[in-house]
Amino acid sequence: MPPRLSLVNVTFATVALVTKGPFMVSLSQNQIKGISSVIDFLTTPQGRRIAYNYTNGALPAVVFLGGFKSDMEGTKAIHLEDWAKAQGRAFLRFDYSGHGVSDGNFEDGAIGDWFEDACAALSLVEGPAVLVGSSMGGWISLLVAREMPDKVAGLVTIAAAPDFTEDSMWNGFSAAQKAELESKGKVALPSDYGDPYIITKRLIEEGRNRLVLRSPLALPFPVRFLQGTADADVDQSVAIRLLDHAQGKDMRLTLVKGADHRFSTPECLSLISYSVTKVLSRL
Repeated sequence: MPPRLSLVNVTFATVALVTKGPFMVSLSQNQIKGISSVIDFLTTPQGRRIAYNYTNGALPAVVFLGGFKSDMEGTKAIHLEDWAKAQGRAFLRFDYSGHGVSDGNFEDGAIGDWFEDACAALSLVEGPAVLVGSSMGGWISLLVAREMPDKVAGLVTIAAAPDFTEDSMWNGFSAAQKAELESKGKVALPSDYGDPYIITKRLIEEGRNRLVLRSPLALPFPVRFLQGTADADVDQSVAIRLLDHAQGKDMRLTLVKGADHRFSTPECLSLISYSVTKVLSRL
């Protein structure tokens, strides 16, 4: 592991500042409330400063890749970290730029940026890792598998959303929304998770350079796809399409009846760690 670049550990403060040299990051009360442990930072080759937390342990490490507008303090990430600690397994979670407590503005980001952030985070891990990608993180993990296969020992996806900027967003936009995106450079979409999603023209156009379901996709390692049948954000047909499209000798898709996109009930969380265990056992 590289030396820590900066640290924050806050409990009672209403506002915390994380500093390193000339850099300073202001954390809001809501961000502080969710922080569970020390946060470190790294600067990517593209100059973006992203937050991460690494737990030392046995290799291969398990790496969690979060979803669109999600962060590394989510239920699934913390559950996996607790599981990894109990197993003595190395574990990494991180925030993409513009997410969580990483630097950057969310609206400035795109799939390629967050893929680059993931590649930079993986440089912290020795050898190939088992990737656990949730929603957009599933797409990002597939990009890593395609572009950096030597860094992937195995893969677990949770409601993976490959190519969603094209197949779900763009193809689902009305004529009026497409016109607004073209004229204003952005469009607001309602969200069940809080404030509306601001979808930018760059997010859509850049995403077209990162599609994984239009050309061969080799996954030559143990793979477990997990999907809820009651997912209102990613239909189970996406998981079936991914299973049909990807090429590999050890792939399984598990559909969980009634599970939604959060996939965070105790039963779903147990299935995630069980799936990671099964992938590790196949290495």
